[in-house]
Amino acid sequence: MELEAWRMVKSIWKILGTSLFEIGGERISLLTICSALIFFYLSTLASRYAEKAMGRILIDKKGIDRGVKDSIKRITRYAVLTIGGFITLDTIGISMSSLAAVGAVLMVGVGFGLQNIAQNFISGLIILFERPIKLGDLVEVKGVSGRVDSIGARSTTISTRDDISIIVPNSQFISEQVVNESLSGDRLRLQLKVGVAYGSDPRKVEKCLEKAAYSHASVLKSPLVKVYFSDFGASSLDFTLTVWVHDIWNYHVILSDIRYRIMEIFKEESIEIPFQQIDIHIDNHNDKEK
Repeated sequence: MELEAWRMVKSIWKILGTSLFEIGGERISLLTICSALIFFYLSTLASRYAEKAMGRILIDKKGIDRGVKDSIKRITRYAVLTIGGFITLDTIGISMSSLAAVGAVLMVGVGFGLQNIAQNFISGLIILFERPIKLGDLVEVKGVSGRVDSIGARSTTISTRDDISIIVPNSQFISEQVVNESLSGDRLRLQLKVGVAYGSDPRKVEKCLEKAAYSHASVLKSPLVKVYFSDFGASSLDFTLTVWVHDIWNYHVILSDIRYRIMEIFKEESIEIPFQQIDIHIDNHNDKEK
C-alpha cells in the first residue's frame, strides 16, 4: 500500500516536472509555474505589509504633506512588488535573457490591446512622482468635479458633492486639461455678482456687501474682502463681491449664506434689487394717417 502511494507521488511529481515549453532556453513546467505563483503571492503580501509599515513610520511626520505620504507608501509597495517579481523569476531559473523574450511577447500584446492599461499605469507613476494632483484635492477633469479620494496604479477615484464615486483613468489627468483648485494652496477666491436699483448710494452698497461677507465665519480676514463697481447695467448698478475662503469643498454653501445675508442687510437699509425692465414703444401708423 505504501509502495503504491509512493509510486503515485513519484508519478505526480514527474508530471509536474515535465517540461511544457521553453522561454529563452529555460524549460517551464507545471511545478515551475506553481512555484512562480506562490512566490509572486508572497511578494504581493510583502508589498502590502511594506506599504502599511511605511505608513506607520510616516504617521508621526507632521511636516510631510498627506499627499506626499501617500505617494511614498504607494511607491514603496510598487518597489517591493517589483523586486519580489525579479527574485521570483530568478528563483525559478528564468534569466534576464528569458525576460527579454517574454518582454517581446508582451510588447506584441500591448500593441494589440493593452495600450490603455500601460498608458494608465505609466500615468499613475507620473502622478505619484510629479503630484499634479494629490489626495483631498478638488479637481475638475472632462466635466467631472469632485475630491480626490484615492490614486491607484490604473485609475483615480473622485467623490462628487452628491457623494457619488467616479473612477477616472489616470491618463486623463496627464493628457487632458485638469482644473485643480487646491494646487496653489487651501484657499479659494469666490466672486458674487449683485445688482441694485439706480438711485442707490454706491458707497453704501459697498459697505453693506462688506458687512455681509465678514459676517460669515468661513470668510478670511486676510486677504481682504473686495467690492468692485462692475458696470452700469440696463436696469441696475452692478457690483462684484470677492472673498477668500479655506473651505473649498463647501464654497457653494458659503456663497448661498452670503446671499441670504445680503438680502437681509439690503432690506434693513432699504436698498432695492430691481427686476429687469424692458421698455416697449408702439408706433401706430394707422392713427397718424387718420
